[in-house]
Amino acid sequence: MEDSQSVMYGGNASFVEGLYEDYLRDPTSVSSEWRSYFDTLRQGQQDTPHSPVRQAFLELGTDLTKRLGAGRGTTATPSSSSNHGVSALVNAYRLYGHLAASFNPLGLRGKPSVPELDPAYYGLSDAELDVEVHDGGFKGKLRDVLEELRVTYCGAIGFEFGYLPREEREWLQARVEEGRGRGRFSVEQKRRLLTKLNAAEGLERYLHVTYVGQKRFSLEGGESLIPMLDTIVQRAGSFGVKETVIGMAHRGRLNVLVNIFGKRPADLFAEFEGKKTLSDDPNIAGDVKYHMGFSSDVHTPGGPMHLALAFNPSHLEIVSPVVGGSTRARQDRRGGDRTQVLPITIHGDAAIVGQGVTFETVNLMNLRGFTTAGTIRIVVNNQVGFTTSDPRDARSSRYTTDVAKVVESPAMHVNSDDPEAVAFVAQLAVDYRQKFGKDVFIDLVCYRKLGHNESDDPTITQPVMYREVKAHPGTRALYAQRLEHEGVLQLGEGDKLVEGYRDLLDKGDTVVEEMEGEYKSSLATDWSKFRGQKLDQVVETGVPLNTLRELGVKLASVPEGFGVHRATERVLKARRDMAEGKQLLDWGMGEMLAYATLLSEGYGVRLTGQDAGRGTFVHRQAVVHDQNATDPLAEDYLGLANLSDSQGHVEIIDSTLSEEAVMAYEYGYSTSEPNALVLWEGQFGDFANGAQVVIDQFISSGESKWQRFSGLTLLLPHGYEGQGPEHSSARLERYLQLCAQNNMQVCVPSTPAQVFHMLRRQLVRDARKPLVVMTPKSLLRSKYATSPLEELASGHFREVIGDESAPKAKRVVISSGKLYWELFEAREKAGLGGEVALVRLEQLYPFPSNDLKAELARYLGAEVVWAQEEPYNMGAWLMIQDDLRAVLAKGQTLAVSSRPRSASPAVGYASRSNKEQEAVIAVALGLGVAKA
Repeated sequence: MEDSQSVMYGGNASFVEGLYEDYLRDPTSVSSEWRSYFDTLRQGQQDTPHSPVRQAFLELGTDLTKRLGAGRGTTATPSSSSNHGVSALVNAYRLYGHLAASFNPLGLRGKPSVPELDPAYYGLSDAELDVEVHDGGFKGKLRDVLEELRVTYCGAIGFEFGYLPREEREWLQARVEEGRGRGRFSVEQKRRLLTKLNAAEGLERYLHVTYVGQKRFSLEGGESLIPMLDTIVQRAGSFGVKETVIGMAHRGRLNVLVNIFGKRPADLFAEFEGKKTLSDDPNIAGDVKYHMGFSSDVHTPGGPMHLALAFNPSHLEIVSPVVGGSTRARQDRRGGDRTQVLPITIHGDAAIVGQGVTFETVNLMNLRGFTTAGTIRIVVNNQVGFTTSDPRDARSSRYTTDVAKVVESPAMHVNSDDPEAVAFVAQLAVDYRQKFGKDVFIDLVCYRKLGHNESDDPTITQPVMYREVKAHPGTRALYAQRLEHEGVLQLGEGDKLVEGYRDLLDKGDTVVEEMEGEYKSSLATDWSKFRGQKLDQVVETGVPLNTLRELGVKLASVPEGFGVHRATERVLKARRDMAEGKQLLDWGMGEMLAYATLLSEGYGVRLTGQDAGRGTFVHRQAVVHDQNATDPLAEDYLGLANLSDSQGHVEIIDSTLSEEAVMAYEYGYSTSEPNALVLWEGQFGDFANGAQVVIDQFISSGESKWQRFSGLTLLLPHGYEGQGPEHSSARLERYLQLCAQNNMQVCVPSTPAQVFHMLRRQLVRDARKPLVVMTPKSLLRSKYATSPLEELASGHFREVIGDESAPKAKRVVISSGKLYWELFEAREKAGLGGEVALVRLEQLYPFPSNDLKAELARYLGAEVVWAQEEPYNMGAWLMIQDDLRAVLAKGQTLAVSSRPRSASPAVGYASRSNKEQEAVIAVALGLGVAKA
């Protein structure tokens, strides 16, 4: 519990009184600290107006007023009892004013009763309303101050910031009260707001008339989004922001493209008319027009700004973490200056509370591996989700933005019919983000003029709402009338603006005057060399032996006096021996040397996942912890970050317990940084199914749909070792099912040298394709899965590894991963060394047909068996059997050895799992009957 006096900041004793009322009804409803506090104050007495507790509230309120002073408390002249009431009443507007604000343009749902805003609630008489009050920027008779407070906190904007830390709370309070809750705008600014509003409405009307019935997910009813975004961009530019990354779903996207990004209307019209051909390449599928991204450069008061609109699928909210990752990559490219790149995410009112990825994403706000120094999150709140649901069915909280409270971010609810209020919250959002480096939420309360799409009839499910919508004159018309009344516009000038914008659309050129045609940032990334990328390109990935030894010693070292845990000490000692050639490399050392060599060549490395620093199975030990540390903030040591002064940037991050948001974040990072090896590791491989949307909609199909390259690598621990259904299979079959048109790679390496060359290939080769790796568990410490250091000094990743020990074998078993080593051990024990050849298929996609065909050609007439430890209906078999048959040599037959078909990925008992594994091995080696 905070100190009771600090909780009642500015005389807000009413907050504690509320807790006390809860305590009186049910003592267990408040925390134990508050319960103890109230027990002490009551001294066993009954509650009365003159009880010790009530008296304490009065004394605390008076004392706080004295301590806080006129700038932060309320100074008044009545008795202490009245003084407390005045203070509580004034602060009630700051806390509860949003409940009485007029931010709903339809006004369908009545405002709740807010007794805390009534002087009578505090026992203040009518005479006491004439007392002189001085509180911050408010000064005068209480009744006049209250009117000012109503204008400020109960107008077109509802402000929520009472739960923020004091510095942020007082900063926002000062800004809001200085601008009397809506800001002040010059004639030029007002005209610009109308111009942007006119553009927003004008485009929608033009499309509605010209392309009747075609889907566009209209912004009508929420047109104020366009002046809001324009204000944010221009304001951010004045702060020195050089890049803005925007993510949004489909509603209003076409409007944002044309009126903010400057996409040529003629190009948009060509898409509506079916005249635009994305590509003649059959591997490019394309996507609907309201999913496509865009980028441009615009002029701002602080210079040129690059705008990027993220590509996204229809899966609502999933683009938000992608925007975060893309933003972080751009910030890192600018040396980690997070103020120069601004992320903006645009949400639907039902989606932001309905999708769990929203919370996962918001939770990343201040995490050291994921922070982007704040995102401006805008909710286009049209008060109806999809086709039918209203707020009663969409959320349990009062506001759609209540997730903001979890991370102590402010929320502002603004009436879309008041463009100046909209612009004020936009300015405030930018200023707050730049100053405090935190998320800020804007709830743009509007309506949806048409249905979910242009062919949907919303009156079927929302008859009352759509009677109001039909009668609404539109935000542009209302604001134009207001400006004519103020003399900002001449009579009829608003109609001329409408005609002028329509003429611009007819011409087809960009309608955004601020476009920067020739500007190109020196930090822009050139992706051109990755176009037409070839995955069959073999590149040498070896590193000189001396370099490997030098880096290996550094990886085995820690600062002098560093307290190394005994388990970590054993790993580091072994690594030193490996670097010096005294011991064969294990898996962890092969992986770490891949990262170290890439970093020494100037590439970046970013690895995230749950337990990524040490590795779930304690094999990596990339981040070591000082056992002698007294400061938890200084206990980490990352050897990969201490290789040389000229090395690349590295981050090894133990992520939050999220799969979906974190994987999406890393995907976003990889699409904006081609010169970094970006990896996400599952604690167990099957945990990736919590991020299946990311895999399906972005990783596997992003290039085909959007021509977005990504080299994201997924490390998925996989292997049947008797750990049950959820800790055995990484669902290899799902990834192979998604493979086509060379869209990604699926590998199952079997040695440290193989993982070394495979990871280096991701960056050394001129291709950026996702890589899915089935990584081992027990194999991490296998006596077989080792490599001499020399195998890292030359060569490349081998997609197929043949068997030189059995040139005359009449049985060839093809397998991957740890099963190969189990087959190897079983073959030796059975004395079948010369009779059975064991071939390793290290890459399952793209399928290495030529290499495997050449290997099988050595065994004419042999029986070929594909062996897998997964059930028959899982694993690789059903996806690669046609490829296997296509490479068989003359006289060869093909059979399979696997577990039986199963609904569950694995059995729950280790003993049963072991028996199944023994059966798979026996059948594969010819000691049982294989399935044809």
